[in-house]
Amino acid sequence: MIVVLRWGSAPHPGSVACGDPFAPRRSLAGAPCAPWSVLLLGHAPGRLRSIAAIAFALALVAGRLTADSAALSLRATVTDAATAGSLTITLSRWSTDTERVPLLAALSAPAPKRAPLPPAPPAAGGRAAGRGRGEPPPPPSPFARLSAAIKAAPTLGYIWTDGVTGYSIKYAWRSLAADEQARIVLVTDRRLDSHAPHWAPAPAPASDADFTVIEMRLDAQGAGEGKTSLTTAVAIDTAANTLALDGYAAAPALLKVTR
Repeated sequence: MIVVLRWGSAPHPGSVACGDPFAPRRSLAGAPCAPWSVLLLGHAPGRLRSIAAIAFALALVAGRLTADSAALSLRATVTDAATAGSLTITLSRWSTDTERVPLLAALSAPAPKRAPLPPAPPAAGGRAAGRGRGEPPPPPSPFARLSAAIKAAPTLGYIWTDGVTGYSIKYAWRSLAADEQARIVLVTDRRLDSHAPHWAPAPAPASDADFTVIEMRLDAQGAGEGKTSLTTAVAIDTAANTLALDGYAAAPALLKVTR
């Protein structure tokens, strides 16, 4: 009997991680939702059975390697909120320099100016005609451009809440700070408080943005704090060439991070 394994392409119906076909599977009400499907093809020659067994073993090894080779795996607790929550952060890889360029350019480029409209021709009776319907829309704001660039970026990992809500990580950068702490910047393509508005009691200049910038400072054991654009403005750290929070030191901490 041959056992054929197929890797599913659709996310679990309980997951709301933006519909990414490669989103990790979750469990709903404690029931595991494995992405493998098993087909029994009936009796077959020994050679085919051996091939199926080898394929099964390779699949298990590949799954174990994927789980063990995450670039970043953290847990965080939301502390500055009326109702605490927990997050699980899993990153498969960091953004490349090429992948970071569109996001930095979107926020750093000045907003295009609207072209002046030609004077309206005079209407009958000598009165100026009103504006036509062909007036161009206003240019997109820097945050709108950045939001579009974030959504177009590849998915690098996920942030899961203690429920089934998930957020795709579209930007991931790290460096060592001057005090030997690790500095990490993550960007999700949705607001981190989209399912829990009370997580951001104080609005930030970027509070109407669709994305969330998370900046963390961690020690050698992976413990530390995290702050977000839910309460702090977003800027570009030109020295490090990365997206960051404007005035990290003065920003309120939202997350307590552990391994």
